[in-house]
Amino acid sequence: MEDPKSGAVVTRERPAGDQLPLRERKKLRTRQALVDTALELFTEHGFDGVTLDTLCDAVDVSKRTFFRTFSSKEDAALAPVHDLWAVFMEELETAEPTGGPAFELLAGVLLTALGRMGADGWADRLRLSRRLSARTPSMEAHHLAFCDRTSAAIATVMQRRFDMPVQPDPDGLRPRLTVDLLAAAFRRALERWVADPSESGHEGLADALRDACAAVPESLTLPARPR
Repeated sequence: MEDPKSGAVVTRERPAGDQLPLRERKKLRTRQALVDTALELFTEHGFDGVTLDTLCDAVDVSKRTFFRTFSSKEDAALAPVHDLWAVFMEELETAEPTGGPAFELLAGVLLTALGRMGADGWADRLRLSRRLSARTPSMEAHHLAFCDRTSAAIATVMQRRFDMPVQPDPDGLRPRLTVDLLAAAFRRALERWVADPSESGHEGLADALRDACAAVPESLTLPARPR
């Protein structure tokens, strides 16, 4: 976990990709080939202009192999952002709270997850995916459904792992709103990062996320005066 103020990080050791069993490495290579090819073809021909048969033929895999890896074309095209939140969930399971605001803890966990996504062209794939989603209604609907499920899962982990007041919040409203605020900050950061061609790496996205998270408290108390 990274504390947004102190920058302190607590992580656990994880096996490198080349230490995985051969079968798992092959699965990962196939998955990556599907994601890379999907994003390339969808960008060139449009999401609806590429059939699943075309995608599978381009990667030289069967539909059965595809569906062992992804649930749909949308799932493959959104893999970069899904992968980020999967890493976030891993980090959240080992994050150690210090008693400060839960929002700051979650922001630190997300920054740590971003730091783990820097290799192998992930940032380029995320940019392509986000641009596709912005102009593809089925992708955007798939993404919004994913965000809702993931936010609920994060709130559940928070309530299980952290000592947070139950009253007057028996239904978990405040933890869920905290997660929703983080998701909104990430979305705004992602939009700014994608729109800025000078910020090509994941570091630029991390900077945009820090700015967005820092703006959250001010946005909640932003005065609205008559003109």
